[in-house]
Amino acid sequence: MPLVRIDLPNHYPSGFENQIGDLVYEVMVDSLKVPANDKFQILTRHTESQLVKPASYLGIEYSDQLIVIQITLNEGRTTEVKKAFYAGVANSLNASLDIRKEDIVISLVEVNKENWSFGNGKMQYGPE
Repeated sequence: MPLVRIDLPNHYPSGFENQIGDLVYEVMVDSLKVPANDKFQILTRHTESQLVKPASYLGIEYSDQLIVIQITLNEGRTTEVKKAFYAGVANSLNASLDIRKEDIVISLVEVNKENWSFGNGKMQYGPE
């Protein structure tokens, strides 16, 4: 179960965050092999002062359109799978929504399966 947090500036059009979420989910299913219907997302808009970023980092120039995507997911995917995922998200958001690839920051936070509870106060993936 990935938990996706997408943070973006307020100035994007209404509903834009949902479009981003749908595209990220599609790439997750394709690249990360996330199960169908496993879509948990928190979509948050921010004022300019709430999204703090450098003008550039690692040779990448950022604009005021920066989108930050953080995904907490089960550990175990290879580096190659992660690279394909990053490229897939950047390509999809760029092609479908005209978001600059430079303005897409992605962070994966890997956890053990026993770190999830899907409800009822139970550890569905952990030992009994």
